[in-house]
This record gives sequence, structure tokens and C-alpha cells, in this order.
Amino acid sequence: MNFIPDYTNMEQAARNIYAPRLPLYEHIISPDKMEEITGKSFSHLHDGDYADKLEYFKHVCDFFVQMGYDTVSFECCVSGVMPDAGCLGQHVESKIKCRQDFEKYPWDELTDMYFKEFDPFFMALREALPPGMKAIGGVGNGIFECVQEIIGYMNLCYFSVDDPELYADFFAKTGEAIHDIWEKFLPKYGDMFAVLRMGDDLGYKSGTLLPTDDIRNFIVPGYAKIVEVAHRYNKPFLLHSCGAIYDVMADIIDVAKIDAKHSNEDAIALFPEWVDKYGDRIGNFGGIDTDALCRLSRLEVREYVNDTLERSKGRGGIAFGSGNSIPDYVPAENYLEMVNTVRRYRGEKI
Repeated sequence: MNFIPDYTNMEQAARNIYAPRLPLYEHIISPDKMEEITGKSFSHLHDGDYADKLEYFKHVCDFFVQMGYDTVSFECCVSGVMPDAGCLGQHVESKIKCRQDFEKYPWDELTDMYFKEFDPFFMALREALPPGMKAIGGVGNGIFECVQEIIGYMNLCYFSVDDPELYADFFAKTGEAIHDIWEKFLPKYGDMFAVLRMGDDLGYKSGTLLPTDDIRNFIVPGYAKIVEVAHRYNKPFLLHSCGAIYDVMADIIDVAKIDAKHSNEDAIALFPEWVDKYGDRIGNFGGIDTDALCRLSRLEVREYVNDTLERSKGRGGIAFGSGNSIPDYVPAENYLEMVNTVRRYRGEKI
């Protein structure tokens, strides 16, 4: 079928308006999974020259169109240019041990580093976007994740007791750096994005990873400054955050003023429960637990999706997909069953 994307559906969902066509959304889809489904090899082009990058994004955009998405998900992570990062992703030892190390860190250079590294990617994506499609994403990583990348979670907990002032400064300085990147990002690339977002996992299955007061005092104010930049350019802002973060959701909505939130896990709450709690205030993105997407049969996936859609209907703006992402290990047939069930639900002949 000839699917024509319309990014305004995603834009409306993020603004908590029930869109004319229920949008599909994924935070991340593994390029390897896209290759498996399409039978085309293109992931190696990602790190090539500009022509390779352009070809890569043409394949990615084509995949999203074929699957029935109105937007293509893409971001470039701040952690990718942060010197001495890797404490979160690769579990390397932090090189910041004290105030002196903190002061020596090249905070003021991160913005230039970011655009020097990632300009070619955003430029290629812009050129590859098909008519009717925009991107959702932007500057990847949130404040908490970036702090962990250069400090490490365990070391950060030690600092909270051993040097509370430096502990607070980690969040403040990181938030300022990310804010400065967003300030430069919007004039350059805001036109190609329907919705802006960042990912910052604040919780785990039973609570938040930091004391709730620390999130309120040190992280949420930084969020508010970043979201304000998006709103200044009339762009809705989505926060992806895993975990049971109910104790700080009011602050994230009222103070940070996010427009939408993504991520759900059945062990915490089914997607309709998030919609019931917050559907009168923000858009809700998510749906089927990624673990369930791996374990269930195709028929069970279809039943799960239809039940979730029915239970979420009429409660504000939603965008449907997995509750987290589509990594390599999600069975292709189950991913396709999820997507096709949504497309049948919205009246398309699949």
C-alpha cells in the first residue's frame, strides 16, 4: 500500500490531542532489525562519508514509511562527545575524583564538540526526509544520564554524602551544557522535527534511582530550562524515562512542563494505567511491554495490542508502539504483528 506520512498526527499526540490517525512510535529501532525485515544491508553506511550517511537515512526513512510511521525517530547523544564518558554505558572508571577535576572538565567546549561531530548526521537526515515526514528526537541524553556517563552511578551516590555541594554542581553544570546545545540546535534543525525529546531514565521497577528531593531540586529545574527552549520554538517536548517515577511525575509535568512521556513496563504498570493517571494532562507514548513482545505468540501480541488500544481510547493523545524500544532480540514477526495490528485498528488494509 502507498502510505503517506503526516507528521501532524505525531505532533497532535504529543500535545495531548487524539490524532486523526493514531501514530506509531518507537524510541529506537535497531538498524539490524530493519535490515532483517527489509532484506537490505545499510547499517554500515552510518559511519561513512556524507553520501553514505544520506543513503543510510534514505533506507531508515523508507523503513519507517513502509511500516506506517508519520515520523522517524533520531537523536545524537551528548554522551557521544563528552570526554572521559563511558561510566554508564561501558562501566569505565570515572576520571573526576574531586572539585579540581570537575573544574578542569571542558564544559564550555561541549557545544562545539557536539555540532562538529553530529552536523553531518542531521544534515543528511534533513535531505533524506520524504514528503509529509518529520523527525522526532533531537539532542539525545538527559541530565541524569550524562552525569552518570562521566561520574558513574555509585560514585555519584558517594558524592551525595561526601561532597554535597559538588554533587549538586554536577547536575547544574551538566544541565547548563545540555541547555546550551539545545539553544543552538533549534535554530539549525528545529524545522525538521515535529516533536523534540530526550531520554533520561530516572527509575527502576519499584522507585527512583535518586532520592525524589534530589530529582526535584537538581534535575527537574534543568529539564524546565530545556523544555522552555522547545516551547519558544513552538515544539512539543517528550520525555522518555523508564522506571516507577510516579513520585516525581507531578514535578516533571508542572515544573518542567513536558508535553508527553514515553516508556512503560508491565512489572510497573500497564500502559492504560499511565493513560488513566496522566491522560488528562500530557500525551502518553508506549504500549506493549518489550519483554512481552519477545515472549508472546503472534496471536497473543495481536490480542495484547487490541486490548491496550481499546482501554486507552479517548483519554487524550497517545502514540503506540513498544514500551521501550525494538532491540535486535525482538522477534521480527512479533514486531510486525504489533505494527500491523495498529494499522488494521486505524482502518488500513494490511
